[in-house]
Amino acid sequence: MHKIHNNSNPNTISDFKNINHFKLSVLLSSILLLLAFAFFIYASFNPKNTTVSSGKATGAVNSDNSLNSNNNINNTDNSYQDNRESDSTASNDSTSSDSDGINGGSINGDCVAGKKALPIYCIQTDEKKISISFDAAWGADDTIKLLDILDKHNVKTTFFMTGGWVSTYPDMVKEIYNRGHDLGNHSENHKEMSKLGASEQKKEITLVDDKIKELTGYDCFLFRPPYGDYNSLLINTVYGCNHYPVQWDVDSLDWKDYGVDSIIKTVTRHKALGNGSIILMHNGAKFTAEALDTVLTSLEEQGYEIVPISQLIIRENFHMDGTGRQIAD
Repeated sequence: MHKIHNNSNPNTISDFKNINHFKLSVLLSSILLLLAFAFFIYASFNPKNTTVSSGKATGAVNSDNSLNSNNNINNTDNSYQDNRESDSTASNDSTSSDSDGINGGSINGDCVAGKKALPIYCIQTDEKKISISFDAAWGADDTIKLLDILDKHNVKTTFFMTGGWVSTYPDMVKEIYNRGHDLGNHSENHKEMSKLGASEQKKEITLVDDKIKELTGYDCFLFRPPYGDYNSLLINTVYGCNHYPVQWDVDSLDWKDYGVDSIIKTVTRHKALGNGSIILMHNGAKFTAEALDTVLTSLEEQGYEIVPISQLIIRENFHMDGTGRQIAD
């Protein structure tokens, strides 16, 4: 019987093991590559949402002030650090070396509190005076009714109008003016102004000024940013256009359509209501016209005199505190 010889030797076994290790490494590498490729495909078709939330509501009525309904200054000063702020017309300084006014304009004061340029939320005054303002960006069905109620109480207010509203309702603009109310600027296209460069911001302001001037001969000098959205760049741009940037410290929340009683209670019992307050309302909100008469009566019974914003603000030599209160020097 022939003996069967085992031809295997240690070197052959080692080579076999090396081959298997190599195949295993290739297999693992292939699996990793496939996983990486699959993840890439998934990420491509499912990108992360990197859009900054603006807080805008879905309805037209909701959208006008949702960024700043609670007087939250820290949230509204969203300074976008990009190359747009290098615009040659922009400056984050409250004054310019070319003029004594804020940002090269003719208005003398200091709009900076801490490190932020702030709009006017309310006024420091010992007089029991307040202002009511109406933002007009959509619709005009109740505007005449609002004006009639204001006439009944012999009250003058301020209407902040977009360029689109002015173009759509030119006769209404004239009527508001003829009845003695302030005409305020609410931007041409109702954009988030903090996302625009200085030249775009200025254009949004001047286009509305020109339309109102052509219709009424009135020179606007009050500006309210859409959604209450601003940054330091915008505030300086506004002052550079010789306008006062105006917010509010009492939000009626009429844009939420909670009803007549809600508007009345929200305004007349508001914790911020006091001397120098600025109240926000909307000419196009569903229940505002129905609530206005009672709101005015209640405010008058509390001893407040209601005046237009143009008569409430301090025109010259003022500074701001950290809450957006305008204070005389």
